[in-house]
Amino acid sequence: MAYSELKKTYYMLDTKQSPVKQTMGGPSEREYREKLNKILENAGNRAKDVREKFMHIQKIKVEALKKTEEIKRSADQEIDKAMMEITKSQDLAIESKERLQMEISNLRNNVNQTYTDLKNRISETIVPT
Repeated sequence: MAYSELKKTYYMLDTKQSPVKQTMGGPSEREYREKLNKILENAGNRAKDVREKFMHIQKIKVEALKKTEEIKRSADQEIDKAMMEITKSQDLAIESKERLQMEISNLRNNVNQTYTDLKNRISETIVPT
């Protein structure tokens, strides 16, 4: 390339003119930039929408965890109440009390297992990075 051509190209780049010649009727650099900016804006809006959906999912997860805690607490209170009634009961034979206490123990284990499963299932929801 000759010195004069280099100087002309440098001038065009310095003044933000395109060194490529424009053809009549073709899109200009400004039009392309507008299209690119519109694409960028749309992608930004979609990303914002996804983040909002994740925030909504997080709120639902918190509510579900609270509800699970409430269910477990309620079940534990009912089991404790039944256990106290069985212990205080004078009409039941010792063997009956032992069988009922075993059933209560199994029920308590079942409630704890169900609670743990629900808690893990809720916690496994995908979280954005």
